Amino acid sequence: MNVFDWLSHMDVPSGQRFDVVEVKFKGGRKEYFRNINQLEFVTGDFVVCEMASGQHIGMVSLQGELVRLQMKRKNIQVNDDLHVIYRIATEKDLDKFTQAMAREMPTLYRTREIIRDMKLNMKLSDVEYQADNTKTTFYYSSEERVDFRELIKTLASEFKVRIEMRQISLRQEASRLGGLGSCGRELCCSTWLTDFKNISTAAARYQNLSLNPAKLSGQCGRLKCCLNYELETYIDALRDIPTVDAPLKTRKGVATLQKTDIFKKIMWFGFDKDTNWYPVPIDKVLEIIELNKKDIIPESLEILTPEPEKSIDKVPGRLNSDLENLDKKYSDEQKKKKKKKNRSGKNRGNGGGAETSSAEAAGNNNPVNNAGNEPANKGGNPGQGAKNKGNNPNEGQRNKGNNPAGEPKNKGNNPGGEPRNKGNNEGNRNNRNNNRKPQKPSGGPQPERNEG
Repeated sequence: MNVFDWLSHMDVPSGQRFDVVEVKFKGGRKEYFRNINQLEFVTGDFVVCEMASGQHIGMVSLQGELVRLQMKRKNIQVNDDLHVIYRIATEKDLDKFTQAMAREMPTLYRTREIIRDMKLNMKLSDVEYQADNTKTTFYYSSEERVDFRELIKTLASEFKVRIEMRQISLRQEASRLGGLGSCGRELCCSTWLTDFKNISTAAARYQNLSLNPAKLSGQCGRLKCCLNYELETYIDALRDIPTVDAPLKTRKGVATLQKTDIFKKIMWFGFDKDTNWYPVPIDKVLEIIELNKKDIIPESLEILTPEPEKSIDKVPGRLNSDLENLDKKYSDEQKKKKKKKNRSGKNRGNGGGAETSSAEAAGNNNPVNNAGNEPANKGGNPGQGAKNKGNNPNEGQRNKGNNPAGEPKNKGNNPGGEPRNKGNNEGNRNNRNNNRKPQKPSGGPQPERNEG
């Protein structure tokens, strides 16, 4: 309801000025008055205006050429029937107006009690006193015709003023009272909306809104005015959307329309025993409808006709070809590693005698210890001896270290201190080695350490 005068900074000659001024009253009501005295006004000034009975005080809301445009839009003729502006309101006028406004709330409560006692089916929403306290206007809403002749007599004797009853619609009532909508902003009807158009549930259907009265109704209890704001856009977009009268038949099942995305041109279908919804473009929906009319059932919503399988090898640059190449590369490397392991295992099994004989020729560094107390070689340090891990009476000593002289591995402690012969030679080499003294390796003297 607030208007910005964007032509106020332009100076117009006094003889060419439009002499009609727009004045705003309580509840957003606006009327037009002639400025016959050529008074200078500023937007927001309080002026004393002529009324049908007496005088009233309002606020200047618009003047100049914009008033001419507003009157043309509302089909108001400029003639002598328009009321005039007497003067700019003085302090005395404003004091009387303030006293009149202070009487409005007590009058409203008292009138509601009288209506309740008379059992009239009407809702009193607002009371407006004229500035000279000669007239009072009662605004009410009702769904049926009300006989308020007795009510007017009672109110006239109660308040000693002239009574006017004015019936307003529920939308006009909400605009006078004001409030906040579900969007979080002030009501459109109380801020800028002046013309109330008819709103039907078809507007909600066109926009695919759920027909829930609690969500579609405004403060006035009627359908929201904002349902008409985007209705034309939705109607234009719906021209390309096909009408699905029956479910779509596919070999996968019967698909039923669940939802339509109007602006993305996508329709969502769902099968009977499936909770998922499948998006289908509009062009495919039209194709399926045409196929069903010809008694042709497609494969599914995505595949309308079965296509021959394409050979994967002949397709150049197919998807994920680099991943397949990597898989082949690593699989070939694993095969090579397995072959190497198999070959090394066979050589160990067949050439065990040769290994033991070479080790025996170099000499045995593990001296004989009683009851399994053998020296331990814990690493690849050439200064350390062999490591004996167990006392197995049937096995010899296990040498885990990296002896530079190439000593054999002895896995156990024979009570006789004999190393285990892994090869196929069954000679008396072990006995000869036990009688010999342990030889020093070529890398330097090896100190022995007794752990037991």
